[in-house]
This record gives sequence, structure tokens and C-alpha cells, in this order.
Amino acid sequence: MTHDTRYLMHIHYHSNLSDSELTQLQSLLDARIQLSTGREIPQPAQFEILVEGVPTRELLEASPHLHTLIIPWAGLPHKTAQLLREFPHLRVHNLHYNAQPVAEMALTLLTAVAKRIVPIDQKLRQGDWRPRYERTPPQGIGLAGKTALILGYGAIGQALGRMCVGLGMTVWGVRRTAVKVSDTAVGTTVFPATQLAELLPQANFLLVCVPRTAVTEGLIGADELHALADPAIVVNIGRAEVIQEKALYEALASGKLWGAGLDVWYNYPVDEASRAQTLPSQYPFHELENVVLSPHRASDSDETEALLLTHLAQMLNTAVGNAPLPNPLDLSAGY
Repeated sequence: MTHDTRYLMHIHYHSNLSDSELTQLQSLLDARIQLSTGREIPQPAQFEILVEGVPTRELLEASPHLHTLIIPWAGLPHKTAQLLREFPHLRVHNLHYNAQPVAEMALTLLTAVAKRIVPIDQKLRQGDWRPRYERTPPQGIGLAGKTALILGYGAIGQALGRMCVGLGMTVWGVRRTAVKVSDTAVGTTVFPATQLAELLPQANFLLVCVPRTAVTEGLIGADELHALADPAIVVNIGRAEVIQEKALYEALASGKLWGAGLDVWYNYPVDEASRAQTLPSQYPFHELENVVLSPHRASDSDETEALLLTHLAQMLNTAVGNAPLPNPLDLSAGY
């Protein structure tokens, strides 16, 4: 990529896009943007904005003009956070294109657990109709009239809150910097994190949407899980480590929790060969009927790539217009 005075801003998207994806992205971009893509560092490197979630030191040092890093998803990878300490001048922003599909997955997990969809489906596949006629214990619980506590009331949490309100739930959001306030646009009440302990005993559903940080890691343990109202369901589409692994398993195995829907885990495959034979935890969650397991795929949908490119183009067009970019990351807080 050479410097071209026709352009106001040079951007490198460190990804190999298909021809159709590149055509879509370029069609959405302001004409004053010069775009390069691919896993190779452009030569000469003169980009001002880099789009990459886990950049190398070489990539961050390549262009003397680099001032902004866009992580094309929600959250801050631990490896990226460590490296960025060496580049304090860089501004860092998230791309929240996946808020809607991730919120939809959270709601899907909640309803699947509440209605015992998976174990009853598996029984019927064997010709077993008995769950239809069993009433004790109940084979499902209602959602309307229950209270959902959304831990992490950002873009995903707000989208999830709107869905829960639509199903007749009372919805409370919790976020780090909040003061208690009614979000009339969504129909929820937002509380500061300092009130979490007093909210838990009034909540039936704990929906975890926060990233893993020094503050949130291990935030939910045995005491917090046992404090939830009865019946209680936990859904985690944030990061597994926010909930203490042993405490979660024991609360589910003992029946203290009605169930859980989990899209994030404590153990991941380390390479391609292990993808077909890696259990997601040291504890046998897979043996529990009251857990719905999902392999960290909440943002996956038929619209994922189109949403990513659309949101990315909107952010880049904002940048070339010299307006403040949305979704800034606070590196000291970890999100």
C-alpha cells in the first residue's frame, strides 16, 4: 500500500476476506478510506487504523502512523491486553456487531433449560413419552413473572434485556459504572455492581454477559449461586471464569439450581486434532440433564459476516469523519 493523497485515512483489516466480503465492505466504505486486507503486513505500512483482535508486536510496530486498534468483537483478549501495555498511545475500540445474535443465544439457552427441551427431546427419540405425563417434579418452569438479573448491561445485555421484557419478565441490569436508574427505552432497571449481593436473592435467572477481568473472575461462587431465588437458572455467554467452576457444578448436581445454559467453558481444545475429543470442564457437566451445553458459538448465525462488515464500515466511516468512535476500551478495567 502506497500513500495516496486522494485518501484521508489508511486502514488495514488483518484478515483474509473472500471476494464477496471484500466487495461488500468496500461498497459500504467512505470513498476517502484506503483499505488493505490480508494476513500479510502491507508494504510500506502506513495504516492509521488496524482491525485485528490478537495483533502481534510486529504488526503494532509496523506503521508509524497507527493510532487506533479495532478489536472486531466484544471483549479484550488477555494476550492482547498484555501486549497493549507496551503501546499506551493506542486507542482501542470494540465492535459490537454480535450483540443481537449473542443475546438471542442467551435467550435460547434460558428457554431450553426452563422447558427441559434437551433431555425430553432425547427421551422421545427413544420412544419415551413419559415426561409428557409426569407432573412431579415439574418438567418445565414459566418465564413470565420471573425476575432476570443481567450481569453486564452493555450492548449484549441491553439486547437481551429487551427480549426478556418482551416475555413478561422483570429485568434488572447490573453494570460497573451505573447508578440505579430506570432504562425506560428497554424497560429495565439498572443497578451498580455494588448492589449485586442484595439483588441475587430476588432473581430467578442470572444471565452473565460480563467479560473476564481481574474484578469479574470468580465473582459468582457458591454463596452467590445459593442466594438466588427458587427456581433458579444460570446462563453464561460472557466468560466461564466469571463463575467458579466447582461451585457451579455442585449447585447443578445437587439440584440447588434448576439448570444452566452455558456457551463459554473452562477447557478448550488446544489444537485441531483435539477438537473432537475435549470435554469442556474437569467436572462432568455433560452427565447432567439440567445443563444445556454449547461450544462457544453464540455469535454464529447466517448473518454474522454481513453484520460484522456492516458495523465495521459504520465505525470506519465515523473515523474518517473525524467523530469520536464508539465502544472505547478501558485497558485498566479490562473492557
